Amino acid sequence: MNIEHDYLRLLKDVLDNGKEKEDRTGTGTISVFGRQIRHDMSEGFPLLTTKKMYWKGIVTELLWFLRGDTNIKFLVDNDCHIWDGDAYKKYKKEWSKYVPGDGSFKESEYNTSKPYEAIPYTKEEFIEKIKTDDEFTKKWGDLGPVYGKQWRNWNDNIDQISDLIKQLKENPDSRRLLVSAWNASDLPKMTLPPCHYGFQVYTRELSYNEKVHEARKRFGFELEDGTITFDINTKESVEFLQSSQRGISLMYNARSQDVPLGTPFNIASYALLLEIIGKMVNMVPDELIGNLGDTHIYKNQIGGVKEQLTREPYSLPKLEIGDNINFDGTIDDFVNSCLISDFKIIEYETHPTIKIPLSN
Repeated sequence: MNIEHDYLRLLKDVLDNGKEKEDRTGTGTISVFGRQIRHDMSEGFPLLTTKKMYWKGIVTELLWFLRGDTNIKFLVDNDCHIWDGDAYKKYKKEWSKYVPGDGSFKESEYNTSKPYEAIPYTKEEFIEKIKTDDEFTKKWGDLGPVYGKQWRNWNDNIDQISDLIKQLKENPDSRRLLVSAWNASDLPKMTLPPCHYGFQVYTRELSYNEKVHEARKRFGFELEDGTITFDINTKESVEFLQSSQRGISLMYNARSQDVPLGTPFNIASYALLLEIIGKMVNMVPDELIGNLGDTHIYKNQIGGVKEQLTREPYSLPKLEIGDNINFDGTIDDFVNSCLISDFKIIEYETHPTIKIPLSN
């Protein structure tokens, strides 16, 4: 049993017990409230196997957050299109207020294919403009002060991620190890308010047996028969076992969860964040917890959900991180030293993709 079995039970819970609710997209949902998911990180990396997951998109979005970026240009350039709909919706909303000749739109901001009629770009044309037109991108690619702004530059002067890493190194037993994306004064400026609005981390001293288990993974090597050879008396092993080694857990809170699409993405994203922070402060990833508020399935997703519930999970994959990344410096040193391709999922056996619609 692993987190995926719990996730499938969550899907069934919403199907069986969810109440019909209207929503801002007009699609309609079935919804429950107040659920929790938990995962022991030692059991494998929590990337779902009952459908193929978009791993590159998960990595790209998290690095976008950690860069403090709020413009979709970085995402689009790296073939990650999960925020395209929100940016285009913002553009179309402003277009609906367009009055010819009032100066609210420059010529470069609308489609001039019809010389006597100003019309908005299609979504495909809009994304092409984001790729090729810097002035257009600066205005229409920005989503307002969403996650990256709040994580790295709250109110233009607080870097919450840097502060978190500093606190973890200096006071790992603190009960104030939190990062929030819910900045009430900035909500009106955001294209979309945060769905997962904050996270907290917690650390504890590892037991001797847990240290041995971790040392075996770090300093042992695998033989052809799959067994791990490990010498407890090597210099590296002795130093590790004598060190004040800690485990680190992360709990995220979400006001709204699209369970078929958003929840698996968030689980993997926060698991990756936990791995990254753990490496930056030399702690072992321990437990991942998600607290879910409005936990829903859109009505047009029900068919895909029922298909997924017929599938039996495979073993969870493993995460492999490149050696060239700077985990010893600042968060900026980290983001400037890593590539999306430095984060690889290995031993990933998965069922085929299920096409489940996204409602913007």
